[in-house]
Amino acid sequence: MDVDDLHWFVVLAETEHVTDAAAELGISQPTLSRALARLEARVGAPLFDRVNRRLQLNAYGRILLEHARRAIAEMRSATEHIAALRDPDTGLVRLAFLHSQAGGFVPELLRRFREDAPRVRFELFQGAAHDIADRLASGAADLAITSPRPPGFPWRGLYVERLCLAVPRAHPFARRTRIRLADAGAEPFVGLAPGFGLRQLTDELCAEAGIDPPIVFEAMEIPTMEGLVAAGFGVAVVPVPRPRRAEPGAAYLPLTEAAAKRQIGLTWSGAREIPPAAARLVEFIIQNRHELP
Repeated sequence: MDVDDLHWFVVLAETEHVTDAAAELGISQPTLSRALARLEARVGAPLFDRVNRRLQLNAYGRILLEHARRAIAEMRSATEHIAALRDPDTGLVRLAFLHSQAGGFVPELLRRFREDAPRVRFELFQGAAHDIADRLASGAADLAITSPRPPGFPWRGLYVERLCLAVPRAHPFARRTRIRLADAGAEPFVGLAPGFGLRQLTDELCAEAGIDPPIVFEAMEIPTMEGLVAAGFGVAVVPVPRPRRAEPGAAYLPLTEAAAKRQIGLTWSGAREIPPAAARLVEFIIQNRHELP
């Protein structure tokens, strides 16, 4: 049903006079009369009674008037909402990021960006790499900070994390200053669940080292892995921890393999336009990435 026809009907219902309504709307009387005829044909009933050269809203018309006002208000609200979302100063950014980025990089990034754009709103999602890729593909997220790069998505590298082997403090390996992953082939491993980017990297590193260690527990977050390592459940491949974020009961041994690293990057869907507020965040990240922790 045409929104203009509904708007014209509301004005006509309020004035109950074709000449007055046409003048208020700035259209001709025949144009308004044709619009009313279309509307009555669409609903299948007359909407006015003709009384002494005037129109009087009937029971059918009163029902349509209630819904027409509601529909016009909803369309106005939708238009205003869309305009707000497309405003780089007040729009919405739907950002997805890895669990491991929640303890430093992402909160600091958002804190600094909000100083620059305090009225921009955020819808945040924290999850595994495969869940993040699904949200980008479905349009549920505008941007993502993740690793590794999702196939087929644009990518902007932000920084590289070195990977290490976390072992219990009492483990014989703890006395070493570095270690080959192959040396840990007989150790039980604590890992992330399949689908997490770090689990994928760990599996690739183990395959390159020629080892297939048993996975004794599959965690959902890196701190859980580190805690289980400290408790003696096994060893784990994790990013080198940031200062003051290391698990006290674990020792972290740099891996000798050159491939023992993961790149954290910014990605988005190339199939749809990035909303202006999200594009503003992209520009901010690119300009400030070297100053972020």
